[in-house]
Amino acid sequence: MMRPPLPRNLAAVLLTAGLLTTGCGAEVESAAKNKKDDTVTVSNCGEDVTYTRPKRAVAYDVSGAEKMFSLGLADRMRGYVMNKLGDPAIKGSPWREDYTGVERLGTERITREIVVDAKADWVLAGWNSGFSEERGITPALLEKVGVASYLHTETCWDYGDKSVDVTPLDALYTDLDNLGRIFDVEKRADELVTDLKDRVAALKKTWPEKGAPAKVFVYDSGTDQPFTAGRHAAPNDIITAAGATNVFDGLDKGWTTVGWEPVIEAKPEVIVIVDYADQPAKDKIAHLKSLKSLKSVPAVKDNRFFVMSYGDAVSGPRNVKGAEDLGRYLRSVGR
Repeated sequence: MMRPPLPRNLAAVLLTAGLLTTGCGAEVESAAKNKKDDTVTVSNCGEDVTYTRPKRAVAYDVSGAEKMFSLGLADRMRGYVMNKLGDPAIKGSPWREDYTGVERLGTERITREIVVDAKADWVLAGWNSGFSEERGITPALLEKVGVASYLHTETCWDYGDKSVDVTPLDALYTDLDNLGRIFDVEKRADELVTDLKDRVAALKKTWPEKGAPAKVFVYDSGTDQPFTAGRHAAPNDIITAAGATNVFDGLDKGWTTVGWEPVIEAKPEVIVIVDYADQPAKDKIAHLKSLKSLKSVPAVKDNRFFVMSYGDAVSGPRNVKGAEDLGRYLRSVGR
C-alpha cells in the first residue's frame, strides 16, 4: 500500500529538524576536534606534560625570550623578564624589534608576583636560574595559581629525578621542537633546528685536521674564585662545536664556581670572556692579567682572549653563532 504524501508544512518541519540534528552533530564533532587541537602533550624534564596552547606567555632572560622570538612567537607573549645585565645582549640581538614590541615585565629576577600580576598562562624559564624553591617560584607553585610552566631542557640535569642528561645543544634543539609543538608552529621549529644543525656540521669541517683540540677556559666573573661553565652549560657545547675543549668539560655542573688553581693546572690556550652590562670584558681581561698566579697560563701569556656576548653564551638559538665566531677566532690563531 502506498504511503500518502506528507503535508507540505509537516515535511518542511521534519526536514528542518533533520538538518538541525545533522548540524548539531557537526558542531559537537568540530568542538571536540578544536578542543583536542587546543591541547598538546610534550615531554619536559622526563615528564609528559599536557598544555593548553598558551596565549599569554612569559619568558625569563635571554634564553627564554629568544627561543620564543626565533620561532615568531612574540605575538603570543604577555611579556618577558630580564635582568639589566642582559641589556647589551638585547642591543646585539637579531630580535631587537621583538624585544621592543613585547613588554618587559621586570629588570631583575622573575617572581611569582610578576607572573600573577601579568595574568600569564604559561612561563618559560630554567631551573635555579628562573624557577627556584628558595624564591618561591616553581612549576608546582605556579600550577596552584593556574599557570603552566616549561623548563629549559639544559637545566633538567639539576631538576626532579635528574634523569634527563643531554648535551646543551641537544637540549636547545629539544626546546625548539617542543615549543614548536606547544605553540603549533612545528614547521618553523623544524626549519630552525635543521638550519642550526647544518651550521654546526659546516663548522666541524673547519676544524684542524691534526693535533689535539685547543683548551679553552670560560671566564664569566669572580675575583677570589672564577665563575665558569661546566659540561651542562651552553658554552661547553659552543666550545666543542668550534673545535676546541672546555677545560671544565668533566665538571658535572652548569654555571659554577671553581678555584684559580684548577685553571692554572688546566693551562688553557684561550680564555672566553662573557660580556655583559656591569662587568665589561675589558675590565675582566685587565683583572686576569693582573693576577700573578696566571702569568704562566698560555692564554694570558699569549694574550688570547675571546669576548662572547652574554646572549651567545646562554642557552638559545644564538649559541651556534657563538660557536661560529669562536671557531673563526681559533682558526685565526692557528688552532
